Amino acid sequence: MQEPIRLHSVAGSRSFRVLWLLYEMGLEPDVISYDIAGGDLRNPEFLGLSPAGRVPVLEIDGQVLFESGAITEYLCETRPEKGLAPMPGEAERAPYLTWLHYAETIGVLIQNLNLQQVFLPDPAMRSPTVIGIEVKRLAVSLKPLERVLGEQAYLLRRGFSAADTMMGFTLESARHYVRFDRFPRLSAYKARIEARPAYQRALEAEGLQQFYDREFYEVPEG
Repeated sequence: MQEPIRLHSVAGSRSFRVLWLLYEMGLEPDVISYDIAGGDLRNPEFLGLSPAGRVPVLEIDGQVLFESGAITEYLCETRPEKGLAPMPGEAERAPYLTWLHYAETIGVLIQNLNLQQVFLPDPAMRSPTVIGIEVKRLAVSLKPLERVLGEQAYLLRRGFSAADTMMGFTLESARHYVRFDRFPRLSAYKARIEARPAYQRALEAEGLQQFYDREFYEVPEG
């Protein structure tokens, strides 16, 4: 009997990348949800799976993996028949790896903004200067995507790939800080990937995100 696939998840976090990819592959994980505000990620049992106390964690093939980029690479390399990543030696391997990890470059900028705008307990602790700088950096980081998506439907010319599952979560978070009417091609791409059945199923399975209490966060006056 095949061992169950278990995904340890927080709704609205990087774990969405993995859940969406699993569904694109036709895999059926058990989703174990955590409450980030309740301290669930600091309990000893979870820390035994994820030393930094972060999601996602994926239990699959007798392995325990953490870090969404590493999980994505593992899933694609162990299941090449799914066709969601060019393998070594294949065309577009280099741009695939570039966009796969560029998603985390954008993710770090969003993480910095989340800390300032969402997680600091006292609004007086926020730095308008830091927030303004990070918003500008985030907007600049989106410009290469706007350019490449003017030439093709997805991040790779060959079509949809796991680079898009990595980037899709990132864009959903970015819209809380950067107005996407400045990026029409990126907006069309975002709508295109969000219409995929596996994306919609992942949204339903993961549940409501626990972070954002508004659609858009303005840079506070300093």
